[in-house]
Amino acid sequence: MAEKVTITVDALGGDDAPGVVLDGVAQALAADPDLSVILCGPAEVVEPFAASHERAEARATTEFIAMDEHPANAVRRKKDSSLVVGCRLVKEGAADGFFSAGSTGACLAAATLVMGRVKGVKRPALGQVLPAYGTPTLLLDVGANADCKAEYLVQFAQMGAVYAREIMGVAAPRVGLLNIGEEDTKGSAAAQEAHALLRAEVPEFAGNAEGRDILAGTFDVVVTDGFTGNVCLKAIEGTSSVLFRYMKDALMASAKGKLGALLVKGDLAELKGKLSPDTHGGAPLLGVKGACVVGHGSSSPLAIKNGVLAAARTVRSHVSEVIAAKVIEGGERA
Repeated sequence: MAEKVTITVDALGGDDAPGVVLDGVAQALAADPDLSVILCGPAEVVEPFAASHERAEARATTEFIAMDEHPANAVRRKKDSSLVVGCRLVKEGAADGFFSAGSTGACLAAATLVMGRVKGVKRPALGQVLPAYGTPTLLLDVGANADCKAEYLVQFAQMGAVYAREIMGVAAPRVGLLNIGEEDTKGSAAAQEAHALLRAEVPEFAGNAEGRDILAGTFDVVVTDGFTGNVCLKAIEGTSSVLFRYMKDALMASAKGKLGALLVKGDLAELKGKLSPDTHGGAPLLGVKGACVVGHGSSSPLAIKNGVLAAARTVRSHVSEVIAAKVIEGGERA
């Protein structure tokens, strides 16, 4: 029997909330018999769901943080929002982890300000598991910290290595620094400083990673600043979408192509599923107390399900506690 876990879920998070969130949570409960959820949102949304689903509890809230609001200001002002209440329940010990597909900025602000940072972590980092060839790659930071010092990247590497081991199942993760070349002397002064510090303080560090390495499976974890990471992530998502459109156009352009499409329909669907962000459900925020997973605003029920389950796995693997020990160990070594 798995460890029993309780995850708070923002019922209003996402472009198609609350319907898509409720569908996804129902699927997560069905998939994990040791999972319980606390749904945070308007009473008329969360209470009927809780009444009709075992292991679901309703926590009625009266406020909502919209996508276009200033994240930190909204978190401080709207203390009874579904997002803030969900994080507060984790801080108070009523739940073990939190999931939302709402405003990414607000999720980051609430998790950092309300749940709090792991002691010793200078900046929490948002990661994204990408479908690299062979085995997935964790890219971080992908948006939490636009500007980063070399010491932040060291902690990102330490936290990423923990996540790769505990959640992705990589026994000996290879960590790379995103750069413009593989040689030690490549890149800006900041990149060279980060390279030297990573080499000295992170046993899992395997050198510089070029952009082409992110999806090649060369590294298990790739670290960079949040600005660069977010640009990379959006470029990868956009390229994947365009390639599938071109592939569809090519297959539909002739009778021979249409016949071929029928023959490989199942294989293409499997490939599309492997490349879809819905498969992983969301991005883990590493470095905060408790588990926090942030989903896409356009999340489907499958993505919601997988995001909630990812939060539960993060709790069961004690990622937050292992990160705390790793950061302390790194500080002592430095």
